[in-house]
Amino acid sequence: MRCSDGAVERYDELVLATGSRAWLPPLDGLDDERVVTFRDLDDCERIIAMARPGARFAVLGGGLLGCEAARGLVGRGVRVTVVHPATHLMERQLDAGAGAVLAAAMTRLGVDVRLGFQALAWEPETGLRGAGGDVVAADALVVSAGVRAETGLAAAAGIAVDRGVLVDDRLATSDERVHAIGDCAQHPGTPAGLVQPGWEQAAVLADLVTGEDPAARYGGTRAVTRLKARDVDLATVGDPAVLGDAGAEVLRFADPSGGRYATLALRGDRVVGGAMIGLPEAAASMIQYYDTGQPAPTDRLGLLFGRALPGAAVTSDPGRLPASAVVCRCNTVTKGALVAAWRDGHTDVPALSRATRAGTGCGSCGDTVRGICAWLAESDPPTLTPVPEEGAA
Repeated sequence: MRCSDGAVERYDELVLATGSRAWLPPLDGLDDERVVTFRDLDDCERIIAMARPGARFAVLGGGLLGCEAARGLVGRGVRVTVVHPATHLMERQLDAGAGAVLAAAMTRLGVDVRLGFQALAWEPETGLRGAGGDVVAADALVVSAGVRAETGLAAAAGIAVDRGVLVDDRLATSDERVHAIGDCAQHPGTPAGLVQPGWEQAAVLADLVTGEDPAARYGGTRAVTRLKARDVDLATVGDPAVLGDAGAEVLRFADPSGGRYATLALRGDRVVGGAMIGLPEAAASMIQYYDTGQPAPTDRLGLLFGRALPGAAVTSDPGRLPASAVVCRCNTVTKGALVAAWRDGHTDVPALSRATRAGTGCGSCGDTVRGICAWLAESDPPTLTPVPEEGAA
């Protein structure tokens, strides 16, 4: 491998972990200093510096990150308009009904939502101009229009790329000695833009390159997303396209005025897709059935509203969650791992986080980690080793 300074590094195995970059749509004016992407910590610092109370922001993109950015800005006293070219928010994860309920929830929180808005240009003196001549008045623009995998190095080396660097279940590229993991890798069973696949891929690849487990294979990561926006409880699993499959059993409940929505798709008594808004118990149920592949109960109404039959691994009560339940999706930390760490002496939330990495990613699992910690403190209090008195033999 040749480096930019001319040095040559020889390798037996090479791992590409070049990540991804924010994508800027082809609009005029995006080189303005008041335009910022929403991708990394530097972007966040720039946004915070501009987010003065009373300022007007436009957020270009109504996907997961765009909605999170808008909610965060409103919380800082900023007037926010989300503009999105699709007919509903988060169309990659939600069906139209769920998107409408989310838009209503965002509106109640103070976010102006403009759907079907085709942006043409950023004009620093006025704001974001649309195809129909409409202008969204704004002092700054946050662009959250997706990401693109960094494939340039792989492509220059003659390695096969598509949207990302193509890999198989061994995380190997078209060059058997070169592997790729994380956002730059394209695996058929991997949702894009999530942290969890990168950790799972790294664990498999570590077993392979060290020889610890030559049979290790990466079989993909189940798509589970949560909207990390205060006052909006939203979780999705699977691909929303399954809701339209002829062979799927689809359950739906909509309460737009109450900010609640539930949809589940089942195939052969297995949950294969769905979304929950404003129904935390049902969301916990949905995620557990989806993660474990456990057959869903015949009580479909109970399943839809998070009141599944006793014994099902489907509760948000930390004491009743099964050991296999994934608590921290960013780092694939299960309840069982947290219990084991507690019994090894990590008996408060910071110690559990240090031992397992739970809560060190996006932070959305923080309440659950604290709940498990409190449950353990009550049900399995730590044993204190007596300290001998001074001078005792």
